[in-house]
Formats: sequence, C-alpha cells, structure tokens
Amino acid sequence: MKTLLRRVDREKLVLGLAAPLLAIVTAVVITSLVLLATGDDPFRAYSVMVDFGTKSDSQVWILNKAIPYYLAAVAVAVGFRMNLFNIGVDGQYRVAAFFAAVVGGALSLPGIVQIPLILLTAMVCGGLWAGIAGWLKAARGVSEVITTIMLNFIAGSLIGYFLQEGRLAERDGNIIHTHDIPDSSFFFQISTRVQPINGTFVLAVLAGVAYWLLLSRTRFGFDLRAVGRSEPAAEASGVSVRRTVVTAMLLSGAIAGLVGMPTLLNQSGNYGNDFPEGLGFTGIAIALLGRNNAVGMGFAALLWCFLERTGTQLEFEGYAQEIVGVMQGVIVLSVVVAYELVRRWGVRRQQRMVGEELAARARRAAKEPNDNPDSAEVSA
Repeated sequence: MKTLLRRVDREKLVLGLAAPLLAIVTAVVITSLVLLATGDDPFRAYSVMVDFGTKSDSQVWILNKAIPYYLAAVAVAVGFRMNLFNIGVDGQYRVAAFFAAVVGGALSLPGIVQIPLILLTAMVCGGLWAGIAGWLKAARGVSEVITTIMLNFIAGSLIGYFLQEGRLAERDGNIIHTHDIPDSSFFFQISTRVQPINGTFVLAVLAGVAYWLLLSRTRFGFDLRAVGRSEPAAEASGVSVRRTVVTAMLLSGAIAGLVGMPTLLNQSGNYGNDFPEGLGFTGIAIALLGRNNAVGMGFAALLWCFLERTGTQLEFEGYAQEIVGVMQGVIVLSVVVAYELVRRWGVRRQQRMVGEELAARARRAAKEPNDNPDSAEVSA
C-alpha cells in the first residue's frame, strides 16, 4: 500500500506540472494561429512583448497594477472555494472605497490612526454590501449571481446620488470627487529609479497569507471547502451551511473592500467620477487563471498586467488593439480547459491504479489462504 501511495504522490506531482505546461502550450499555439490569421508575425509580437515588459518602468507599472487585481481575485476566490459566485466584487469595492474616502476626507487624525480607520471602514462597507447577497442566499435561497449583479447596479446609483456637489462631494473642473484625505492618510511608497512602488502591496501580501491560512489551517476553511464539495454531506456532518454561506460572503466582501485602497491611499486621495471601475470582473478571470491558489493568483495577476502593459506597445508596432484582449481570453480558457482535462485523466488513472492493486492483493490472498491470515481476511 505504501508503494501505491508513493506512486500516487508522484502522479500528483506530474499532474501538477502537466496542467500549467499544457495550458501554456495551448495558449501560445492558439494565439500564434490568431496572429497568423490576421497576417501578423507572432514571433515578432512575442519579442516586442518580452523586450518592453522587462524594462524597469514596465516592471514597476506591472507590480502596482497587479495589487488591486490580486485583491479582487482573492475576494472572488473565497466564494469560489464553496461554489459561491460573487460577481459583485465590482460594486462592493466601489461602495467601500467611496465611503472610506468620505470618512477619510472628513477626519484629520494622525496617519497611524487614520489609515487603519479608513481600511476598517472599507472592509466593513464591503462586507456589509456582500452580506446582503449572502443573507438572501442563506435565508431565501436567492441566487447570489443575480443579487450580486443587481447590487452592482444599485452601488453605482447609490454612489451617483451621494457624489454630487452639496452632498458628499465637491467639483474640481470636470471631476466631481469627495473631499481630499489629509497627507497623513497616504500609504508609504518605495522609491525606485523610475517611479515609486505602492506600499499597498503589503495589503495584497497580507490578504493572500490570510486567505491561505483561513482556507488551509482553520476549521472554518475546512467547513467552507466541505460545503463547496457537497452541501448535503456537510450538513449531515454538522456544518451549518447557511452560516457558512453568510460568513463566506462577509469575508469575500471585506477583502473586496480593499480593492480600491491602492488607488485611494497611494494615488488619487479621493473618490471621484474617474475612479477605476471593472476591477472586480478582472479579479474573476485572475482567480480562474490562478486556480484559486494564493500564489497562483499572484502570478496570474502579474501575467495579466504584463499583457496589459505590453499590449500598448503592440499597438505602436502596428498590431491590432484587440489582440491583447484575445490573448487574455485564450489564456484563461486554456488554463480552465487544460486543468479540467488533466484532472479527469488523473482521476481515471488513479482509480485504475487502485483497482489493479486491490485486484492483485485479492489474487495473492486467493493463492495463499492458509499461509497468511490477513490475506484470508482480505479475500473474504
């Protein structure tokens, strides 16, 4: 049996390497075919992307851009691990960032107090906004996909109502924004030769570590994964599915509340009508690309930003503007399909291996029933 377990472990390692390799090869082949079909040279495109994406300013840009994407992916992944599709991360982080900016602009406290207060406001607002969908799912059985999508629209309307002169905002030219937060509220930055790195990457790292600890090292994480695999089985083993659903949505929303913080605390200093939107939907793609793994989502966010960064250079080189969007879509689809194919092949292979091992033990027991009592028992 130990030999079988060692073989299974080796199989898991091989499968773990085969899935990303298959996804990369598939994505490169399909993207190359698309470029060839449009009359462009794929090898020249890859060369341009590598040269431009590895420059110092591009690397800093990619890292800063990846911070909110990674936070959005972690927020989405909390729901994904229990088959909850939190499509409302976009609305949750916008509501959270708006009210956090209002609170930050209304106070003038030392940074050591004000920054945690702003972060706490964002997490509470994001959690409560997502908790609406969680409560409706647990208490009324309403699909979280529908409620989170509708909450995205409601979030936009709510912000639009308050983001007006005379209410919670002021006008600065064509931009209407909340009152500026004081200088003490800005997060630290790391200076480089080209441009500073946003210190909010610390938030992303902490969120990733907390996500890994929660899912892998706590009872709640075990319950959450158990509900994701089978709600009836989890309920039968004593897990409260309703409470787990609500808690998961609250946590997902709280992390989503941090998505707007890199922009608010490192760049804009307020929430205006030019605040970035759509980060939550990008987080869904990155969570899928990273397979809901804390480290995998980090690499996925960097890859996504690399494509965005180098895509602008491809335009200058005469490539179609849409080619980067096609490449991103192809990569996500390749990863999803490759992992599923490898997973199914691995499950069938392990089932066959276990069946062959049990059959071999049964044959040995049948040949030597009197010499080995244990074998006789297995045969019986």
